[in-house]
Amino acid sequence: MLRRPPQTANNSHQVGLPKTWGGAAGEITPMANPSTQASADQGSVLRRLIDVGIALSAERNHDRLMERILVEAKAIYNADGGTLYLKDDDKLSFAIMRNDSMGIAMGGTTGDKVPFAPLSLKDDKGEENHHNVATHVALTGKLINVPDAYTEAGFDFSGAKNFDKRTGYRSKSFLTLPLKNYEGQVVGVIQLINARDRAGNVVPFDPATQSLVEALSSQAAVALDNRQLLEGQKRLLDSFVQLIATAIDRKSPYTSGHCQRVPVLADMIADAACAATAGPFAAFDLTEDEKYEIHMAAWMHDCGKVTTPEYVMDKSTKLETIYDRIHTVQTRFTVLQRDAEIAYLKKKLDNVGTEDERKAELDARLKQIDTDRAFIEATNVGGEFLADEKIERIKQVAGARWRDWNGKEQPFLSDNEVYNLSIRKGTLNNEERKIISDHVVVTIEMLEQLPFPRNLRRVPEYAGGHHERMDGKGYPKGLKRDDMSIPARIMAIADIYEALTAADRPYKKAMSLSQSLKIMKKMAAEGHIDLDLFQLFVEAGIYRRYAEAHLKPEQLDQVDERELLSA
Repeated sequence: MLRRPPQTANNSHQVGLPKTWGGAAGEITPMANPSTQASADQGSVLRRLIDVGIALSAERNHDRLMERILVEAKAIYNADGGTLYLKDDDKLSFAIMRNDSMGIAMGGTTGDKVPFAPLSLKDDKGEENHHNVATHVALTGKLINVPDAYTEAGFDFSGAKNFDKRTGYRSKSFLTLPLKNYEGQVVGVIQLINARDRAGNVVPFDPATQSLVEALSSQAAVALDNRQLLEGQKRLLDSFVQLIATAIDRKSPYTSGHCQRVPVLADMIADAACAATAGPFAAFDLTEDEKYEIHMAAWMHDCGKVTTPEYVMDKSTKLETIYDRIHTVQTRFTVLQRDAEIAYLKKKLDNVGTEDERKAELDARLKQIDTDRAFIEATNVGGEFLADEKIERIKQVAGARWRDWNGKEQPFLSDNEVYNLSIRKGTLNNEERKIISDHVVVTIEMLEQLPFPRNLRRVPEYAGGHHERMDGKGYPKGLKRDDMSIPARIMAIADIYEALTAADRPYKKAMSLSQSLKIMKKMAAEGHIDLDLFQLFVEAGIYRRYAEAHLKPEQLDQVDERELLSA
C-alpha cells in the first residue's frame, strides 16, 4: 500500500487573510497569499467565513449548495480548478467540476453531469484504496497538500498526467481535503488544482492558509450533511407515502394505480396554473415547497380507504358482498325449473289434462322463469339508471315462493336482495355509498393527526377536498368554491378525470377522451368542479398529454376543444 510521506514543517496551520471581497454583487474575488496581508485584516476573514457559513446553512438547493462550497474553496487560493466529490458507501462520486483555463463547468446548476465514473474506495483486492489521493483523504480524513504532481511519489497521478497529454494542460499543485460532518464522518472531498499567485502563475498551495480552507470545509460539511439528512428524510417520507398508496391500490384490483396517477394529474394542473400569464391564474404561483405540498396531498388523498371494506370497494354488482349472491339466486331459479318439471310429471302420472295442455303449461312456466332470470341477472350488473317499472318487476319476482333444502317455503328474494337490486344507479346502496364517502372523513382524520412540518401543513386540507363541490353540495364539509383553495380544487379535477378515464373499474367501461370531457364540462356548468380550472385543463392540453401517457389507444378520440370551452 502506498503511503503519504510525513508532513513537513511547511504544512503548519495559520489563519489566512483575504485580498478583497469587493467587486460586483455575487462575485467571489480570490484571496491573495495571506502572508502579505496585515493582521488587522483578520476580522474581515472571520466576517467572510461567518457570512459564508450563514449562506451555506441557508441554501436549500442541493446543487447550488455544492457549487457554492467548491467556488468558495477555489476563491481562497485563486485555484484554477477544483472537484467536489460526495462519499456514497464505498465510492466517491463526482458532484462538481470547475476549471477556469480549460473552460470546464460540470455538475451543480449547469445541468451537465460529470461524465466520469466514481472512484472506488477499495482496490482490486478489496482492500482500502490509498493509491488515489482523493480516496486516501476520504478514508483517512486527513488533508493532503501536493506541491507538484509530477514529482510526487506517494500517490498515483496517472489520470491527471493522461489528461495533460490529451489537452496540453499542466496539472501541478493539488490540495485535497475532507469534508467532515459533526460526527467526524467524511461525507465528501474537495480537491483544488493549481493555486495561482497575483500574476497568474501556478504555485503550491500555501500551508499557512490551510486553516482557512479547513474552516470553510467544516462549515461546508455540516451544511452538506444537513442537506443530505433532510433529503434523506424527504426520500423516506416519499417512499413511505407511496408505499401506503400502493397498498391501497393493491387492496382493490379495480382501483389499481389510482393513487399513483392522481399525483401526475395534480402536478400537471398545478404547473399549468403557475405558467399561466393571462386569465384567472395570471397571478397564481407556487414555490417548490408548495408544489411538493400538493404532490404529497395527491398521493395521500385516498389514504382513508385503508378502512374501507373490500366487498364495498370492489362491489362490481348489486348483490355482491364477499361473493356475488346472484349465484344463489340463479340456484333458486334452477329449483323453480325443477319444481315445474316435477309438477308436469306428476300431472302426467295422474293423467291430469291432455299432453298438449301439460306441455304448453310447462313451456310457459319455463319461459317465464328464464325471462325472470335474465332480467334479474341484467339488473344485478347495475347501470346509469333503473326505471320505476323495473323496480316493480323486481318486487313481482320477489313475491314468488320456493322451497329450500329443508322443504320450507321462502320468498324468492329476501328484503336485502330486493333492496340491493333496486339500486337506481351503479352498484352501491345508500349505506355502502356512505362507507365509501366516509373514506374522505377518515383521510382527514388520519392526516390531521400527523405532525406535518410547516411546509406540509395544508396536506390534510388539499387531500380532503377532492370530493367537495363548488356549489357546496359535496362532502364531507359541504364547502363552496370560495371556501376552497386552488390546490384543493385542483385535487377534485385530477381525481375525477382519472376516475372517468380509468380502464380498471368494475362498474363501468373505460371512457374516451371526448366522453370524459363532455361529462366534466357538464360538471363544471353544474357547479360540481371549478370552471376556471376545467378550462385551463383543456386549454393547456393537460387532458391530452396525460391520456397519451396513461390511457389505451382506443380511448384517444378526437376532442372539440372549442365546444368544450364554449359557454
